[in-house]
Amino acid sequence: MFKFITSRPLWVNIVFGTVLFVALFLLFVLSLNWLTHHGESKTVPAVVGKKVEEVRELLDEQGFEMIVQDSVYFDTLAPSVVIKQVPEADAVVKINRTVYVTVNRVVAPDVDMPNLIGYSFRNAEMVLNNMGLKIGDTTFKPDFAKNSVLEQLFNGQSIPAGKKIRMGSAISLVLGNGLGARDMPVPQMIGLTYAEAKILMETRGLILGAVVPDGDVQDTANAFVTRQSPAPRNEAGQSLRIRPGQMVDVWLSVQKPVTDSTEATQTQPVNTQTEL
Repeated sequence: MFKFITSRPLWVNIVFGTVLFVALFLLFVLSLNWLTHHGESKTVPAVVGKKVEEVRELLDEQGFEMIVQDSVYFDTLAPSVVIKQVPEADAVVKINRTVYVTVNRVVAPDVDMPNLIGYSFRNAEMVLNNMGLKIGDTTFKPDFAKNSVLEQLFNGQSIPAGKKIRMGSAISLVLGNGLGARDMPVPQMIGLTYAEAKILMETRGLILGAVVPDGDVQDTANAFVTRQSPAPRNEAGQSLRIRPGQMVDVWLSVQKPVTDSTEATQTQPVNTQTEL
């Protein structure tokens, strides 16, 4: 082979090489129409709303390739249906074109439960919507922070922030409805256990504020209330009043305090109310 090349004059080899290059270039140019399917086009069918298996078969029959580009989740749509396509329906493209689709997921993904405590109802609603969660039931209880989220519940149970939960789940909210319109005497809780005092405050629509236990308190629920703020009476012995939604602070001890007859009189209706 090399002898064939070297036995000829240089100019002959140059001419031969040039002719060969031009011939190959012309062959390539003339083959472009065949390689690129020039002039062969098809209309992309509408596949949004169809099951992904049906879409794959339909596109394959019409000479298109399908690739699932992304998946999202909408609980209002059927699972595994196409919700977006590129190119769009009725677009005229060359045959063998790839159609990219976005599919609705079969199983809802998990999201982290946000912390809504202290948010206004409107802000909590926006956060839940952004997380793909729904507003469930809303209930109210007395609290000075009107329309503020006091508790977040899932299936009737309190759900902490950060817990994994299915997208599309309904979160129920407990909101404050402001202070009650009618006041009442401050209940006497000194001498009650913490558990009894807590039940009493809940039945009266009061909020448990600070809880200050003595150092030797191990079982808070069975510790006794030795002091409360506000107290049932002032220093002059006059009865103080409070409205639902206000807070009461308590101090706890393992020793049950000794109450005088006046305090016992105040305590008696309290115990009756607690039993109810």
